[in-house]
Amino acid sequence: MLTIYGNRTRFCDGVSRRNFLKIGALGLGGLALPDLLRAEAAAGGGVGAGKGHKAVIMVFLPGGPSHQDIFDLKMDAPKEVRGEFTPIRTKVPGIQICEHLPRLAGIMDKMILIRSLVGARDDHDAFQCQTGRMHVGEPPGGWPSMGAVLSKLHGPIDPAVPPFIGLAPRMGHMEWADPGKAGFLGLAHAPFKPDGAGKADMVLQGVTLDRLADRRSLLTGFDGFRRDVDASGIMGGMDSFNQQAFGVLTSSKLLEALDLSKEDPRVLARYGKGDPKNRDDGGPKLMEHFLTARRLVEAGARCVTLAFSRWDHHGDNFGALRQDLPMLDQGLSALIEDLHQRGLAQEVSVVVWGEFGRSPTINKDAGRDHWPRVSCCALAGGGMKTGQVIGATDRLGGEAAERPVKFGEVFATLYRNLGLDVGKVTIPDLSGRPRYLVEDGCEPLPEVA
Repeated sequence: MLTIYGNRTRFCDGVSRRNFLKIGALGLGGLALPDLLRAEAAAGGGVGAGKGHKAVIMVFLPGGPSHQDIFDLKMDAPKEVRGEFTPIRTKVPGIQICEHLPRLAGIMDKMILIRSLVGARDDHDAFQCQTGRMHVGEPPGGWPSMGAVLSKLHGPIDPAVPPFIGLAPRMGHMEWADPGKAGFLGLAHAPFKPDGAGKADMVLQGVTLDRLADRRSLLTGFDGFRRDVDASGIMGGMDSFNQQAFGVLTSSKLLEALDLSKEDPRVLARYGKGDPKNRDDGGPKLMEHFLTARRLVEAGARCVTLAFSRWDHHGDNFGALRQDLPMLDQGLSALIEDLHQRGLAQEVSVVVWGEFGRSPTINKDAGRDHWPRVSCCALAGGGMKTGQVIGATDRLGGEAAERPVKFGEVFATLYRNLGLDVGKVTIPDLSGRPRYLVEDGCEPLPEVA
């Protein structure tokens, strides 16, 4: 966080030593010193953000949405499997989705549905959706998420905007609120999380630029001492990092992207209003996050992750979906249409999914239970060939009957959209061993090329 004031050990002029040191060792996930400086130098002092850079928006649906009630309805199945909803036609002949998604049905030509996603585990967390991998066989430090990889390999578009931003709000079950970890790439590539407190800390709060500049030498002295006693070398180069920290502090670009009051009221109305209250141990329905994600990638972010509502419906599955699906329909359709209207659809990829699917048979509480054997995924943008369905499940929606797709294949596709060849690009782990971006055997989906 970018904090100016604090509550401990104040200097005589009232500035907190503890918080001032936070600026010197700024943890703005993604604004890593060596990578940021290399990226800026290579671009001749900074690259203009906006149209032209590749980015991804990842929408995580915490809890595991029921695929057979959303994108893969089974009207020929027995009543105990079929559910309460009926399918509707979409803009693409032959593709049908849930009746509670009329807006998405109207833009199905701009989407890809994967109905045969396999390889999930029965774990309630966002890890596999953020990394494309399982915890099994993790190297020391853990697998990095896609946002961390992009931060490492591509760096920032603009020094004032972190390349990796996580919008997931706090939840009772925090594993669902994970915006993606840096893993073995280190905290320098962790996501910046602009929650309420974080947004306040990005304001100088009465400290003038002159006063801020006067403290550069003091910061250099403190960080020089820390670097001398740091045998690991992590503090190396912190003097230059300080310069970038001041650069972020004195720029309004990130704050402007987060300030939805600057958006056209008609656009705000298209995205709609959600529900800020957390649902049980899950998250709120923050419709504004769909718009914020678009504004952030337009400002220069490379990866924005968000988490929407709670989808772990062991009971009253259909009552909950009747509330959540219309909101998802409005927010997601507005995002996809917005990207097209603003000329960003070729550059920005969107992926929507949860950690697993739901059981074919409806239980005694009118809910569906965990079902990692198959689930669904929606893609949009990224220059992909849209208006199609990939894969199919069997009559009951419990197994992949055609074209099973792995999480790693979706990741390989997104990386290709982002200009990275998963067959060639590697990143070193903590031991220096080169690691490929996806699991062995995972290639980009040829259907969308």
